[in-house]
Amino acid sequence: MPMLTYLDEEQVRSLLTWDELIPATERALADYSTGKVMQPVRTVLPIEESKRYLGIMPAVAKDVMGLKAVTFYPVNAGTGVATHQAMILLFRAETGDPLAVMDGRLITEMRTAAASAAVTSRLASPDAHILALLGSGVQANAHLEALRCIRHFNEVRVWSRNPEHARRFAQEQGVAATDAESAVRGADVIVTATGARDPILRGAWLKPGAHVNAVGSCHPNYRELDDEAMANILVVDSRDAAMQEAGDILMSKARIYAEVGEIFAGINPAPVAETTIFKSVGIAAEDLAAAKLVLNRISIN
Repeated sequence: MPMLTYLDEEQVRSLLTWDELIPATERALADYSTGKVMQPVRTVLPIEESKRYLGIMPAVAKDVMGLKAVTFYPVNAGTGVATHQAMILLFRAETGDPLAVMDGRLITEMRTAAASAAVTSRLASPDAHILALLGSGVQANAHLEALRCIRHFNEVRVWSRNPEHARRFAQEQGVAATDAESAVRGADVIVTATGARDPILRGAWLKPGAHVNAVGSCHPNYRELDDEAMANILVVDSRDAAMQEAGDILMSKARIYAEVGEIFAGINPAPVAETTIFKSVGIAAEDLAAAKLVLNRISIN
């Protein structure tokens, strides 16, 4: 048997690019919503409630299948150790042969932002030019990079539950730190990327036609958006996963308009010019698509 390929985070970083990942993520979500990817809702084992979790995320596509084991440790926040860490194992779908093992932390970071960018490209106004980031951590940074690939923003605002973090992020990225309401009012695209347990974004702040990527607080009892915000047009990456994991949806009893993959596949029309919410919980099909890109780049190189 050939030696199994292993790639660490820096190797993954050198091979994974936004210009390939964003369209690949769009295709993966369309494939998921049209039944071309098999995957269950992730299994999450609470090791210590609100502090330590282990998740298992398998998926099978036509030519490749894989498994991501991911740890979510909110207890690590502020310690210098990442709150999310992961490993991805890939197999050849036809024979079951193992193909590669790779670090999944960066893939998790990038595929989350890539999904938001793909959705924003379809749902946000073509002339969107103001971006608001609620949160100033890893996902805020990744979303800033990914969203700049699909829209030109001449104003970016950031808010964080920790004002010092927001000021540091603003200085590093050359953007403006402000309070949450000021960040959101008038913004065309908003990202919520926090671990909030209670709403940090009010629907009353949203301009008509704004688009929100809600990627944080993926827990049945946590939420980032209030009921008024969740009453807008709501799309998700997976109905099944959202109805088990998304506190924003479960606690507001919001109605899901479509999976984004249905919009990408042309099954449901894109609600252009509407105020839209994309509630992302992150699914294995996205990880599989990203890992496959990395594997393909190895073959090319």
